Amino acid sequence: MIPSKPLPYPDCWSDPDEYVERLLEFATTSETFQILCGGVHILDFFTSEPSLFSSVVPPDWQAFILQCDSMRLLDLLMRDDLDALEEQEPRPPESLLGYIRDIRRFALARECSSDEDKLPKLTRQVSVGMKPKKIHEVRNFASYVGKLSDDIAAECHQKITHFVDFGSGQNYLGRALASAPYNKQIVAVEGREHNIASAKELDMFAGVSEKPKIMRNKKLFLQQLDSMTPEDKLDPKALRRAAKALKISEDHVPDFRPRADFEQPVYAPEEGKGFIRYVTGRLESGDLADVVGQLEEKSLIDNNRDQKDLRLMAISIHSCGNLSHHGIRSLVLNPHVRAIAIVGCCYNLMTEKLGPPTYKHPYMRPSLQAMNGRVLRESAKRDPEGFPMSERLCTYQGDGVRLNITAQMMACQAPQNWSEAESDAFFNRHYFRAVLQKIFLDRGVIGKIYHHNGGGEAPQESAADDGSPQSSPFNTSTNPVIIGSLRKACYTSFQAYVRGAITKLTTNSEYHSYSATIREKMGSITDDEITRYEAVYGPRKREISAVWSLMAFSAVVVESLIVTDRWLFLRQHSDLVKHCWAETVFDYRESPRNLVVVGIKRPD
Repeated sequence: MIPSKPLPYPDCWSDPDEYVERLLEFATTSETFQILCGGVHILDFFTSEPSLFSSVVPPDWQAFILQCDSMRLLDLLMRDDLDALEEQEPRPPESLLGYIRDIRRFALARECSSDEDKLPKLTRQVSVGMKPKKIHEVRNFASYVGKLSDDIAAECHQKITHFVDFGSGQNYLGRALASAPYNKQIVAVEGREHNIASAKELDMFAGVSEKPKIMRNKKLFLQQLDSMTPEDKLDPKALRRAAKALKISEDHVPDFRPRADFEQPVYAPEEGKGFIRYVTGRLESGDLADVVGQLEEKSLIDNNRDQKDLRLMAISIHSCGNLSHHGIRSLVLNPHVRAIAIVGCCYNLMTEKLGPPTYKHPYMRPSLQAMNGRVLRESAKRDPEGFPMSERLCTYQGDGVRLNITAQMMACQAPQNWSEAESDAFFNRHYFRAVLQKIFLDRGVIGKIYHHNGGGEAPQESAADDGSPQSSPFNTSTNPVIIGSLRKACYTSFQAYVRGAITKLTTNSEYHSYSATIREKMGSITDDEITRYEAVYGPRKREISAVWSLMAFSAVVVESLIVTDRWLFLRQHSDLVKHCWAETVFDYRESPRNLVVVGIKRPD
């Protein structure tokens, strides 16, 4: 059950304590790492002088990196045997090779050892609606959770009675676990009603829920449908009036509503079979008192032999941002929770526990709020539910370990999976977006932001660079502007991209409060002006792809920090937590966020 190492760190480290100590030392002292994971944002690539490339990339790397094509650089960063490069010409700079070795030795291993061919297959009824990636995840994680719970029962003498799925969505995982061969009792916690309604429909199709019994007189039913307009067939009141017109008694009124409109029946679990109960709610912390209360109130365990000893396991595939923190904290906050198995994702949605960076973080710019985004609550800037979780990272070197939104976003990348075609496509998009940001700055849509880190003061805006000697690419940036995805045709040329972005920012209702500014500042831009910008910055496109590759490669250590922090949080509660570890559960090629954090509580 328990892996040989509590964290999948490389074999160059003797034990987890050595790995953690050296990891934190590297993350807080390596200037190159801090610049590439927190000090660089693609939006600001062309808005500062000297160029961002010349400022952030060590001088002895620059010539070598620019002459490497994108895939050659990615191979060097992640796949090449660095000890077998003696004959390569030109040889990579020694300092670059040293940095690559550092990132590799602090990156958690991502290879998955499970043999998927030996896992139980999902039936067609259970896998309906799933894409191949989701099938891979559900199949592997259902098997993992099933075996883990069996091992907990055998080795720790704690039989899990219910599995609580945090943010269950369409409940693909719960449906698989409730079905054969697992037959588990599932509590699906989901905050969106439409997801629950859709999931219940899929439950019926998979045979893990009773189908509602609908009594109809077939002959009258068909006659009535033939006589009604399409609009009336969808109107419950019209259907009721039509039924009364046929003089059918109230006890035998045919119900013409579609099956999906019927309230799903509450069904009791049968001995040896799984079942699913949905709990509507949005979890704001790891406290599951409300979930447990609803379980007891609805008498879901009346027929369970373990009803006096409710033992829960919190599970989740890819719970976003802080939801992973809630799942992990549930182990120490709730007596009924006996184990957890949480796979996190969307690190960019984590909030910051320690607040904005200070003067001790000279290369990390604060997380900025987009000009056309939602207003961020002041309390969210110091969120007790945010990163980091563990006391070790919160107090490291007195000021703690911080990650800004850029570093967290880059930790969501999967550079080992990038193909040449995919790489060229999103490098091109980053180039378009960076040049458009320069246009926004030149035409007054946005201004420069100056970060004064001496005491954590709020950033200050200026309409233009004041030429202050204190100004540098590391303490200045520009206002973020949310554009999001555009139509595929908008990426065929830079002109099409600029026109598409302007159209979206001036017509999309989400940006209503900002559209007037875009019309005023960007409405007069000509195609010739757009072409001139492309001519100036086109030759520097390779700079963007090179820096983005370095950022994504470096950010594997950011993910290592996040996962290690979650494991350290569980380990610091050793009075409650008997075992805790992290390991891979998915094939990285199929699902790159593949590290599960596991915790098992001590027996009472």
